[in-house]
Amino acid sequence: MNKLVLLKKPIEACPLNLAPTSSTTMALVMGDAIAITLLKLRGFELENFSKFHPGGNIGKDLTKLSDIMHGMSELPLAKQTEKMSNVLIKMTKKSFGCVGVVNKSQNLIGIITDGDLRRNMNLTIINKSAEQVMTKNPTFVDKSMLVGEAINIMNEKKITSLFICKKTKPIGIIHIHDLLRLSS
Repeated sequence: MNKLVLLKKPIEACPLNLAPTSSTTMALVMGDAIAITLLKLRGFELENFSKFHPGGNIGKDLTKLSDIMHGMSELPLAKQTEKMSNVLIKMTKKSFGCVGVVNKSQNLIGIITDGDLRRNMNLTIINKSAEQVMTKNPTFVDKSMLVGEAINIMNEKKITSLFICKKTKPIGIIHIHDLLRLSS
């Protein structure tokens, strides 16, 4: 069934009513309206965007964290009772600028960042336990989260790393640099 949409020729914003200004805006609005209607009629969803737009910002934002996260072997983790002298070495070796702190059940209960180190810096810091220095209840996310959502969280909370957990058990980590590399 063919449908015809007739639009009245608008008065252009150009002072001479010659340069296509208002008419091009109308054409864009109509094109967007048709595109959105077709998306809805066909049941087009996020997975479709991811499939048909694998590159660029849309593709990047629709990438799941599980596709780019650093796995278990790269996780900077410390036990809550571990001495900071050991924690500092782990933090330095893993190069994420943080260490996740886990309890006996391997649940993520805290995080130690460069900022935590600065706030606790004194001559006795290396004798303290991770639990004494950590920030409790760190932000963590699920591996199915999309990159775009993770970037929003990191911007909102002004953080550079996110632990990826299954329930509360760490399974990966993502750093802001990993997300920025997707754009280049």
